[in-house]
Amino acid sequence: MRDIRNELVEMLRNEVKPAVGCTEPVALALACAKAKELLGEEVIDNKMLVSNNIFKNGMGVGIPGSKILGLKVAACMGIVGGKSADGLSVLEGLTEEEVRESEKYLEEHTISVEPTDSADKIYLEVMLKGANHEVLVKIRGRHDNFTYLAKDGEVILDNEPKEEVVADGAKEERKETLMDNATVAEIVDNVEKIDFEDIKFLLDGITMNRAMAEVGLREKTGVGTGFGIKEAIKAGELGDDLVNYAMMLTSAASDARMSGVKMPVMSSNGSGNHGLTAILPIAAYNERNPQSDERVARALAISHLITAYIKNFTGRLSPMCGCGVAAAIGCTAGLSWLMDAEQSQIEGAMENMIANLSGMICDGAKPGCACKLATASSAAVQNAILAKRGCIVPGLNGIVGRSVDESVRALGCVGDEGMSVTDNVILDVMNEMNK
Repeated sequence: MRDIRNELVEMLRNEVKPAVGCTEPVALALACAKAKELLGEEVIDNKMLVSNNIFKNGMGVGIPGSKILGLKVAACMGIVGGKSADGLSVLEGLTEEEVRESEKYLEEHTISVEPTDSADKIYLEVMLKGANHEVLVKIRGRHDNFTYLAKDGEVILDNEPKEEVVADGAKEERKETLMDNATVAEIVDNVEKIDFEDIKFLLDGITMNRAMAEVGLREKTGVGTGFGIKEAIKAGELGDDLVNYAMMLTSAASDARMSGVKMPVMSSNGSGNHGLTAILPIAAYNERNPQSDERVARALAISHLITAYIKNFTGRLSPMCGCGVAAAIGCTAGLSWLMDAEQSQIEGAMENMIANLSGMICDGAKPGCACKLATASSAAVQNAILAKRGCIVPGLNGIVGRSVDESVRALGCVGDEGMSVTDNVILDVMNEMNK
């Protein structure tokens, strides 16, 4: 097998980061903060364009510190008090006074945020005008990836993708990624050989995400899914087992995060909810079955990297719920490894998840996501347990292929190509209901 340890560590450092607030509105706040810094004067006019997926995910989600939902108030926070150097924690540094000022700014100004068709599912374009200057900022591909900066027509940064045309006039295909030719076995094998010190930082995700879960367990926030599960366990209506414990922690953290609690979570592959799903069931298993820090860190690395592997094919934002069809599959792989499963059982747990949750749609980031994280986390634990006992969906069963790697590619085909129309219909339905 290839030695890709260094590349995997670099990927983990790029993709596993603290974030405050849902990453879609956070990305817009970040772009606005950068634009305001470049402008250097009071904003007189604004125009913001975001990809359909950003628009869908940011429409109804809670914003840290504010009772107002959605992208527009996040944009105002970026303009009023955001610091682009804070990256995906751009909202964490705002004072309560700045949040109130941002809400007032929204009341007094017209904020233009519109969806735009984009080949990139993560795409944001912010144009700000002042009395003397105008600026243009673009983020593309990743939520914190600035690709274009310009002031008064002078280009400061241009990392925009350059479309090249091949001989027959067709557009050049995207550049190959590390994950295009990776396999699950290769990822697991390399994680087992990575120096522990290189992945020790992943343990911070347990501390961070567990703290968010505690907020959702102390009081009913958002939907109250995790709080309700806790109360049902107390009443004896649900058993106090590993499946329900993992489900309780993960959904409670999502309850708090989606309702706008101003605390960081460790994200995974550009999503805080992915981070909750990829990390907290493993934390739950470790609390009930204590492991060494090194083993937990390796399980987390497998979880995050398998999540990245799947999202390489489904797309960074997808019509399918990334928590259910990517992060939960990554988590079940990490859990299986932590349970001392054989490689075939790790892959079998993933196959079970693909057979189980591949149809879960994404209808935007919102408090109701906690219900989906409850389902995703409980399924991750269940399928790891089932696979270890040899209960595995056979090959050529629906979209489950002859191998787990074939199944992942099939899942990507269904999610990226097959459900593109579904994504447009979901957005149309949401827009119609929000008129």
